[in-house]
Amino acid sequence: MNGKSFFLGVAADDFTGASDAASFLAEAGLSVVLCNEIPDELANLERRPDAVVVALKTRTIPAQDAVQQTLDAFSWLKSQGARQFYFKYCATFDSTEKGNIGPVVDAVLERYGLDYTVLCPALPVNGRTVRDGILYVNGVPLAESPMKDHPLTPMRDSDVTRLMEKQSECRAFILTAAEMTAVRDNGRKLEKPGNSGSGRWCYVPDYYEEEHGDLIAAVFGELPFLTGGSGLAGAVGRRYAHMRGMGGHGIPSRISASPQGGKALLLAGSCSKITLEQISEYQKAHDGLRLVPEKLINGEQTAETVMEWIRGHGDSPLVFSSQPPEEMRQSQSLGRERVAEAIESTLSAIAANAVGEGYTRIISAGGETSGAVTKALGYQAFYIGRSVAPGVPVMMPVENPRLRLVLKSGGFGQVDFFERAVEMTKA
Repeated sequence: MNGKSFFLGVAADDFTGASDAASFLAEAGLSVVLCNEIPDELANLERRPDAVVVALKTRTIPAQDAVQQTLDAFSWLKSQGARQFYFKYCATFDSTEKGNIGPVVDAVLERYGLDYTVLCPALPVNGRTVRDGILYVNGVPLAESPMKDHPLTPMRDSDVTRLMEKQSECRAFILTAAEMTAVRDNGRKLEKPGNSGSGRWCYVPDYYEEEHGDLIAAVFGELPFLTGGSGLAGAVGRRYAHMRGMGGHGIPSRISASPQGGKALLLAGSCSKITLEQISEYQKAHDGLRLVPEKLINGEQTAETVMEWIRGHGDSPLVFSSQPPEEMRQSQSLGRERVAEAIESTLSAIAANAVGEGYTRIISAGGETSGAVTKALGYQAFYIGRSVAPGVPVMMPVENPRLRLVLKSGGFGQVDFFERAVEMTKA
């Protein structure tokens, strides 16, 4: 693909975040390819894509490593022809005071000699909104929502400007919807904030209604570097599609073809409230097996014993490690990293074994889980198809056209999400 220019280069901080952004870009009418980590090259593509999304795993690693990996991703994207960069993170700004979002933004601005960017984590269709700098989850301030007890990134501050300034060298400034409307309608550019000093800065725009995404894209769409969740990514995609007069031709026709039957396997590692509800709903009509951290660590449960159970429990069984917060805290007494590693390595090995045995549909819930699964499967690039839920597309590996993958963030999807995913990948 080298030498063939494409529009947007996206670096995402985990795999489900990458598929989330890719799905919104595809729905905007762009042709999109998602890469699992930075590939050596992109080969065997049906056509030049309008956007390429690179899935990293940088959300919770040390900041200096996250910075280097993201810079490497943008360097590769630029070498492949990307003309605009987008740093994609979760719509709940999954980041503590020492998180990675600020350092990554600082490094990209410095590398490319830029003065400012936007911080736009909102995704109103999934209940994530920003107003006057405060991030809300279904109308509740982030620090008061269930996300406050996230096992890896507990979110105890709802103010995006304050969080950013604790992480970053940038000053952060709130930008209201009324101010953006005035800028757009007057056809002028934003002036540098008077109290920004001599350093770099970022804007935190209002985004509490769906149409605000297109407003932000109209004001900031020419910036070389944007940051945010998939809501703004979709708006940027719509702006580009409108400019190009594109008509939604972005999804390769092959992706909607049936995988010719075959079994489905569902895997869940997220402990979010929504995923727990989805597991409960699915188990009303389907078999499920829970992975117990203590049993994984002492060897009582292994990928091999779980595969034996899977083979005897229908065409779409569910394997999950998800558990309520009180049980999760008890399990983490064994060591948070030790438990996470045991769960991720087991679920990813199960996925690889299942595909090796001919399963044609893998459905996974949880960012860390999905990242581990895709790494174990070893596919490099994916076409993006229609969505099971906002931000959760059906994906097809370029290297294995028979396989369908559905990988969701923990907080995404309807209560019957798993049933929907099974049905959508079947036909």
